Amino acid sequence: MKIPKGLCKKLACILGGMGMSNDTCSITVKRNLNARILGKKYETEHEITIQSLGRDGKSLNTAEITVLQKEVQRFVDAARKQKLKVTAIHNHWLFDDPRLMYIHLESVSEPVKFAKKLRKALDVLK
Repeated sequence: MKIPKGLCKKLACILGGMGMSNDTCSITVKRNLNARILGKKYETEHEITIQSLGRDGKSLNTAEITVLQKEVQRFVDAARKQKLKVTAIHNHWLFDDPRLMYIHLESVSEPVKFAKKLRKALDVLK
């Protein structure tokens, strides 16, 4: 089932980002890490997707969270405390400064509950 535009807007508000809704809800949350790749400024963000909303009110929720290398363990601990599944930790770039890492999360749950849990985990990055 499609994610209603109003629900996507609510999720984006909870997460502090901007949402777009077609069949899925794609939310981007900007994060200013003053990063550079090959000496050029690089904009960083978290990418969250809510999709496949079922009749039971649960959806597939995925996120790719951008963190500094030194923030990995703190964020993973916070995500696990919220019962979010951490499914990957990796880098994308070879010549980034500071070193950026990407943490993938997955869940099947009610979208608003997921957004609130993710928001709590993201709060450790402030």
